[in-house]
Amino acid sequence: MTSDRVIELLRKAYGDEMETVMNYQTNAIVLDGVRAEEIKESLQQDIQEELGHAERIGQRLKQLDARPPASSEFTARQDSLQPPEDSTDVLSVIRGVLDAEKDAIETYRELIDAAEEADDPLTEDLAVELLGDEEAHHTEFRGFEKEYRRD
Repeated sequence: MTSDRVIELLRKAYGDEMETVMNYQTNAIVLDGVRAEEIKESLQQDIQEELGHAERIGQRLKQLDARPPASSEFTARQDSLQPPEDSTDVLSVIRGVLDAEKDAIETYRELIDAAEEADDPLTEDLAVELLGDEEAHHTEFRGFEKEYRRD
């Protein structure tokens, strides 16, 4: 039987993925400048993947006789991913993405452990797959950060 901790972490992950979609979309819209184009393009591509993550998590919650949180239950937490005052401050967006991806990685690692402890291999497998996606995003944006720091 799935534990309350697994449900709690799935609900957190769902909310985080939805918040990430909103912040990636907003940043992809507001960033300006030639140097921002590659970042905007990457964010646009990642939006679809993050939305897919949320859908899969929501479906898993449904299978576990739980439900994903709706907007009235949502608490925004991604302060560092808010659009910068200076629309050409691409580095602050990159760092915000790194923070969000790091949080997602931590959540999915916790979920893997909780699902293993609860003998819930389906949730564990889902968390492992999503962890891989988030680590790939983190690696991509770490590369962007190195490039921007060098310049």
